[in-house]
Amino acid sequence: MADRDRDRNQPQEIQLLHPPPHYRQTGPSTTQIVAVLTLLPVGGSLLALAALTLTGTLIGLSIAIPLFIIFSPVIVPATIAISMAVAGFLSSGAFGLTGLSSLNYGLKRMIRANAGAGVGKGQAKRGMWDMVGYVGQNMENKAHEGGGAVRT
Repeated sequence: MADRDRDRNQPQEIQLLHPPPHYRQTGPSTTQIVAVLTLLPVGGSLLALAALTLTGTLIGLSIAIPLFIIFSPVIVPATIAISMAVAGFLSSGAFGLTGLSSLNYGLKRMIRANAGAGVGKGQAKRGMWDMVGYVGQNMENKAHEGGGAVRT
């Protein structure tokens, strides 16, 4: 009786004569084998190039860091000056583009507003220049009121 209970608790091996299709193990296809054989040398050579690049970078840094430390009193101010010059050129360009787009917007708006009244493009430009002159005159008057001298 004890032998029978012990046999029931032990897992039994099931022998399948014809296993289901999802249990069958298949090897890689020829396409996969060709892909691996093609990509293995490419990946290996790229890995070797990456290692060479890293090695060259480390050697270059080990040589350049002492030079950077020695010449830092010259390099740091030069870097600051160059970065400020670049920032100045970029901001100048941005302000110029903003001004041009503002003038373009104002001109198009003036042309659109006067299009129904039969005003041509030349009259719209003249009106735009009149507006610019008016704004300039107002700025000059404000400058004189504030005590600043504006030369024209």
